[in-house]
Amino acid sequence: MAKGACEMSTSSLIEIQKVFRTYIDTNDNKVEALNDVSLFVREGEFLSIIGPSGCGKTTLLRLLAGLDSPDSGSLAINGHEIREPGPERGYVFQQGSLFPWLTVEKNIASGLKARGVYKEQKTDVARYIELIGLNGFEKSYPHQISGGMAQRVAIARALINRPSALLLDEPMGALDSFTRADLQDKLLELWKRDQTTMILVTHDVDEAIYLSDRIVIMTPRPGKISEILDVQLPRSRDRGSIEFLTMRSKILEKLHLASASPQPEYAI
Repeated sequence: MAKGACEMSTSSLIEIQKVFRTYIDTNDNKVEALNDVSLFVREGEFLSIIGPSGCGKTTLLRLLAGLDSPDSGSLAINGHEIREPGPERGYVFQQGSLFPWLTVEKNIASGLKARGVYKEQKTDVARYIELIGLNGFEKSYPHQISGGMAQRVAIARALINRPSALLLDEPMGALDSFTRADLQDKLLELWKRDQTTMILVTHDVDEAIYLSDRIVIMTPRPGKISEILDVQLPRSRDRGSIEFLTMRSKILEKLHLASASPQPEYAI
């Protein structure tokens, strides 16, 4: 077991214990996505999960969201086993997945309406539009705004429900470098403001270092935790500093070692 994977803390928000998940692919082949994964996520921390394509990162995030179930093992939040989606866990997809027929403000309000609390919390919609910097775009539809703006809306839509944890599945993966850096700073601003626990799946090592308190490195399939690294660089972080670049080189080396035995690629 990777160092740190099972270090229980009284302030742990999420507990993942001995999780296994296997799929049957389109050719009826057995695909072992996750193998004996255990992890405790501290309340209020920013955690990133990195690893090669197909190593089970998104599978693990979907299990935490309650969109999938493990073959064995358990996942819990606030001591309650995760069996289905719930408002205490916000989820942001890679492409945002906004409702195309709703405006920016109505997309953000959709979660409140689904929970039946819109009347009590409708003033939060304008507040979150201001927090994500989209004043003036309230009546715009998804096709009328940029990809970066759409991802801001998706993040606000998830955060307005005041979740205990925000699950982020490569939400900045399709953005250009400038927009990506801008959204990273906005995400950090929201994280510092609300102290929401955030779990980010990413392929970008620089992004993981810039945002995270800890970084989980996963092996190729079957996905296991290879190592958990503490990011001890002070905030705000300078991507060009010696300390940042040294950690980047260290993580790239560890990713190379974790991927030393390449596995067949499957789309999961």
